[in-house]
Amino acid sequence: MPPDAAALPAAAVPRTNWAMPRDAGWWALLLPAFLLMSVIYIAPILQVLAISVTEPTPGFGNYERLFTSIGVQRVIGTTLRICAVTTVIALLLGYALAYVIALASPQAQRWWLMGVLLPLWISVLVRAFAWVTLLRRQGLVNQGLQGLGVIDEPLALVWNEFGIVVGMVHYMVPYAVLPMLAAMREIDPRLLAAARGLGASRLTAFHRVFLPLSAPGLIAAGVLVFIFSLGFYITPAILGGGKTLMAAEWIKLQILDLVRWGMGAMLATVVVVAILTTLAVFSRVVNLRRLFGGGH
Repeated sequence: MPPDAAALPAAAVPRTNWAMPRDAGWWALLLPAFLLMSVIYIAPILQVLAISVTEPTPGFGNYERLFTSIGVQRVIGTTLRICAVTTVIALLLGYALAYVIALASPQAQRWWLMGVLLPLWISVLVRAFAWVTLLRRQGLVNQGLQGLGVIDEPLALVWNEFGIVVGMVHYMVPYAVLPMLAAMREIDPRLLAAARGLGASRLTAFHRVFLPLSAPGLIAAGVLVFIFSLGFYITPAILGGGKTLMAAEWIKLQILDLVRWGMGAMLATVVVVAILTTLAVFSRVVNLRRLFGGGH
């Protein structure tokens, strides 16, 4: 040590700062989960992407089918149409249900929530077969309509797009209710009372006050339902009866039945890109982190 170093004040002696960054501990905790997610999810997705451009020959021939194959275009169109219809109907039903729950008493809310969550505890396979039993030509719905004299011949309610939409809406309504209910619970009921006190009718108060404040939850529910609907497999396979193919069932057909790995991987990649694009577009409109509970 130089002779003059002892004469320097303690604060003047240079120190080496070896302190870790403030967020280093959090990153250390997240690293194992991130590595696990990478192995389980990211690596298979990259492998699917690689297969889509290497099978049966290297290149983008599989993706050219998006523009040249009528069959592929029909599957994509059917998937988007069914998902859009499912989303709209689920939002309408879910919004009405969430509105009733939000304005109900605390005790009634518990019973309503139990009724909303109960279908989530039942296997999707069981629910699909239950709808087949209800909607088939000799099912309870057709027999009931015939017994009332409403129809003379059984209606085709299953093994078509109608049956698929019914089953998907039944599955997706709880997922539509929960985000909208979370948004509605944040609305101060005194705002509606103030609007009524200023002379607004019940409908005007709903349209001018409640609906705009609940719009973020409506958007979140729409994104959630649409994204989930894109990947449906069991419900369309059972209620569609193989006559109406959606993307997931078509992918299974290409890979397991026709052994066309490249075509199946191509559409699987398109579905993943569609989901990520949907999230990216809506993230510019609303704060999806806040809507899905990721903080303010």
